[in-house]
Amino acid sequence: MARLSARFVLVLFLAGSARADWTVTGSQTEREGWAGIEHRRIVLTESETDERATLDLALLSTKAATVRVIDNPTGEDNLAGTMRREHCLAGVNGGYFDPEDRPVGLVISGGKVISPLRKARLLSGVLVVSAGRVQLLRAAEYSSRLKAHDALQCGPFLVDRGQPVPGLNDTRSARRSFVVASGSDRAAIGFCSGVTLAQLGKILGTPGLAPDLKVQRALNLDGGSSSAFWFAGERGPFSISEQKTVRNFVAVAPK
Repeated sequence: MARLSARFVLVLFLAGSARADWTVTGSQTEREGWAGIEHRRIVLTESETDERATLDLALLSTKAATVRVIDNPTGEDNLAGTMRREHCLAGVNGGYFDPEDRPVGLVISGGKVISPLRKARLLSGVLVVSAGRVQLLRAAEYSSRLKAHDALQCGPFLVDRGQPVPGLNDTRSARRSFVVASGSDRAAIGFCSGVTLAQLGKILGTPGLAPDLKVQRALNLDGGSSSAFWFAGERGPFSISEQKTVRNFVAVAPK
C-alpha cells in the first residue's frame, strides 16, 4: 500500500511539474537594417498560474555584429543616450556596483581593465568578447590568456548546457536583464518583465522560445530598478528606461 501511495504522489508531482511550464503565446519581430540585428518581443504564459511574462530580445550574429561593455564612470548617462552617442544597435544595463558607484567584479571595456575579477558566490559568470566570439564562462573558467577585448562579471547563471539552473531564488520578482550565448555565432541580450530568477531560468530554457537561437548559457545582469533595454529599430528606437543610474552597459554594435 505504501508503495502505491508513493507512486501516486510521484505522478501528482510530475503532473504539477508539467503544468508549471511556460509556453510562448505571442511573438513580434522588428529588424534593424544594419547588421541584421533583430528585436523580438515574446509573450509567455505559465500554465499553472496563468502568470504572464514579456521578453525583449536583441538577437545578433557575431559574423556581422559584436558585443561591447561600455563604462559609465560618472553615472551621468542613461542607456538610451549612451547607445545613441556610441552608435550602437541595441543595449541593456550591465553589472553590479557598490554604493559609491564602483563596479563589482571584472569589467573590461575596449581592452582596458576597469575592475578586477572577484571571487563571490553571486558573481558566478563572465561575459567575454574575444577574437570575435561572445562567450559566457564560469568565473573559474576565465583566464587573462583569453585576451578579452570586453568582459563583464555578473551572475547568477540562469541556464547552463541548455537547462535551467536549479536552486535559483523563486520568491522575489523583479525586472531582469541578461545575456544569452548559443555556442555558435548567435547571441542575445535581453530584458524581462517582473519574474523571479528561477522563473527566468525556466523561461529562457523554454523549448522553441526563439527557433533561431539555441540557448546554451544565460547569465543574469543587475536587475530591478537597474534593468533597461534599448533597440535602434527601423521605425525609430524602442526603449525601456532604467529607474536609476548604472555604472556600465552591455551593447550590440556593428563590426
